[in-house]
Amino acid sequence: MGRWADDAPGRLRAAALDLFSERGYEATTVADVAARAGLSERTFFRHFPDKREVLFDGSRALEAEVTAAVGACGASSALGAALTGLAAGATALEGAVGLERARVRARLVTSTAELREREQMKRAELSDAVARSLAARGCPPGEAALAAGLAVVTFESAFAAWVGGDGTRGLAEELVRATGALAALVATATPAPPPEPGPAPPGPLGTMAP
Repeated sequence: MGRWADDAPGRLRAAALDLFSERGYEATTVADVAARAGLSERTFFRHFPDKREVLFDGSRALEAEVTAAVGACGASSALGAALTGLAAGATALEGAVGLERARVRARLVTSTAELREREQMKRAELSDAVARSLAARGCPPGEAALAAGLAVVTFESAFAAWVGGDGTRGLAEELVRATGALAALVATATPAPPPEPGPAPPGPLGTMAP
């Protein structure tokens, strides 16, 4: 019984996902979630600041997994290190969450403006954390931010393919495919030449009649 009681966060997450799916996010209260989990509202707030965070409580663990892998990576390029970190995060996330729960969560986030906003904030925080880890490796700040942003966008593309796919490929495999697509895009990217300068527009004096 003690072990079950100690898993309060897990019980609350499961209850929240069930209720959000059954009733909708807006129609579900913290009291509803706590009651479904067999816990008090006080216990809920001991673990989560609000009902949104039930869906995002794994973001810190993901960030820690990713940044640790970035710091330990032997890749020489910033983008390679960032992608290595996200690959470690993909493996950890897939093992901790699983496809079905990830699909339910993705549907909830996509259909709820409040959750989409929180998702964007968490994505930005992850990108910033990766950039800081790259900077700690000696990467220039601008390059670190660019590499982190590209890696996180690639991860998001892989995640969308994973939850929207037929289940034959895991998240880590989808990330390999997305990374390959990114490499192909970068390899073929050639900036367009700047346009030829046209005649300068007349100044105010040039428009005056003699």
